Amino acid sequence: MKSWCLCQICTCGRHHCPHGTTRIYENSGVYCPTTEYLEKYPTYGHVLPAQSLKPKQELRAYRGKMEGITTFKSDYRPYETVQQPRHVPEEYKPKQGEIDLDTTYKRDFNSYKVQPVAIVRPLERPQVKKGKLDTVPTYKDDYRPWDIQRSELSKPEQTYYPPTVKFGNSTTFQDDYVPQDVQPRQNFKPVSVVQVPTAPFHGDTSHRLDYVPYQLEAKSARPKEAYRPPNQPFEGLTTHRCAFQGLVGESAKICRPAHAGVTRNAPFEGSTEFRESFQPWEIPPPGVKKVPEYVPPTGAMQLQSTSQLDYVPYQAARVVPIRPASHRRSNKCPFQGRSTTKDDFPAWESCRRGLIKKQQQIPHPSGKFDGLSTFRSHYVPHELVPTESCKPVNTSFRSSGPFDDVTMYSTEYAPKKPEVCPASFPSPPGYVYENTNSRGHKFFRRMVPAAGAC
Repeated sequence: MKSWCLCQICTCGRHHCPHGTTRIYENSGVYCPTTEYLEKYPTYGHVLPAQSLKPKQELRAYRGKMEGITTFKSDYRPYETVQQPRHVPEEYKPKQGEIDLDTTYKRDFNSYKVQPVAIVRPLERPQVKKGKLDTVPTYKDDYRPWDIQRSELSKPEQTYYPPTVKFGNSTTFQDDYVPQDVQPRQNFKPVSVVQVPTAPFHGDTSHRLDYVPYQLEAKSARPKEAYRPPNQPFEGLTTHRCAFQGLVGESAKICRPAHAGVTRNAPFEGSTEFRESFQPWEIPPPGVKKVPEYVPPTGAMQLQSTSQLDYVPYQAARVVPIRPASHRRSNKCPFQGRSTTKDDFPAWESCRRGLIKKQQQIPHPSGKFDGLSTFRSHYVPHELVPTESCKPVNTSFRSSGPFDDVTMYSTEYAPKKPEVCPASFPSPPGYVYENTNSRGHKFFRRMVPAAGAC
């Protein structure tokens, strides 16, 4: 018979099993209905995984003889190559006659006669052997000092007078700064003045002109029902008390050890829980492994390997290259130093390109600025027209008839009998407690009525 969990028995969705400490390595095989995924997607039976149709990669060794033919050798077809025509240089023929050794410098430059430069140095004085030596140097003889008068200072004399009053002297800024009268600029903004209308305000709006009042029908007065006290006494139970009734359980036991007083005079035993639980044990010494004595093999040593036994050598012919043979000619003529590029592409005379300046489109003003801007010249002032308000007057509508307090809820609402969730009881009616698993789920078994009961 199927067992029902408390989470499945609940009909209001507010009762669940108390999930306690779970065991992560336990596989009891009991269905856990706490997740929506397990409810919507049930588990299937033992389905074997799909077998792979991929062929197995097995190495197939080729036992035949290798031909030595590649894809390039089998597909490549050599074609006849035609030698490109070479440029035959013309035979050098020397010009007849004498060589003109004139250059551009000799033709354009006009030579003129040059006279010898006169020596500016002073004449040498003959050295006089007898007499007193003239010790006047050339600098003192040729360069004589001028009588230069000292220029007078153009700076005005400033005599300092100590002030008699505290902070009496003026500063440099006060002496040099000349205050100027600042004239305010003329304001071109139009004056925002609301024009007062001369005609009286009628107070007519589109709502007042288009609104048509309707005559309301008189509401029927509903007689008020007299209060009838209930016959049954008030139980004092609320929805919370009916739905949430506490589960009966054992009271929690205190796991704290009893406190034993420690006397100061008692000696310290020196034993701990670690020492009592983990007692040392004797470890036997590791055994020494005996190495067997080396005995050399008897007989001659076979020096052949597996490759020498299985490999069968065969005579392979040398591969002939398929590339065409190069037909080179031995040219014994001297090297001319000329090429096709030098003959077809001579050097051009290049000069530096000048700066490209964009021509100014807007001419500079020539006259004097009159102080008139574009805004001042094109601005046309307009008179402001105030916007009329179309908002209706906020007045409450009053009716002389009595207020009918009948609503759709009070006329169409049919009270239903409150259903009590079976999981709200300590033991759900119609179920018998079976067991509680490691995850904290309580399972109940539904009671089957007897066959003879009516």
